[in-house]
Amino acid sequence: MRWLRQWWPALCWAAVIWAFSTEHFSSAATSRVIEPLLRWLFSSASPRTVRYIHRLIRKAAHVTEYFVFSLMLFRAFRGKERGWRITWMVEAIVVAAFYAGLDEVHQAFVPGREARWQDSMLDTLGAAIGQLVMWMWFRQRSKSQERVAAQGLEGRS
Repeated sequence: MRWLRQWWPALCWAAVIWAFSTEHFSSAATSRVIEPLLRWLFSSASPRTVRYIHRLIRKAAHVTEYFVFSLMLFRAFRGKERGWRITWMVEAIVVAAFYAGLDEVHQAFVPGREARWQDSMLDTLGAAIGQLVMWMWFRQRSKSQERVAAQGLEGRS
């Protein structure tokens, strides 16, 4: 059951992504909520601008959901280990990219949705950005720990 403890966040997030791929989150469905909100927030915006912002929000959602997914996958692949390894990063990106493709295939069979390879690329980009941020975080953390250790050694001299 240890594997389940490591994997449950990623598996739950995969289920959330799958739910976002249903007709309830199609562009037509989200436009009924998002576009009136945008018209209220930006009352002087043209209908074309409102539709464009709605589209940007939807595309940003692709990047965001796979950014989060890749962090959870990294955690799952890392298990009880500590730190950062490039293999965990690559595994997280590859699995996220595979799932993005699978998600687009799923959408091809959902009424009101369509499969777009461009969305799969956006998803993969989100996963890669997530791993880049993870790498930068671990790198910065490592440098900070090295500085603290160096200061500690200087204080003993």
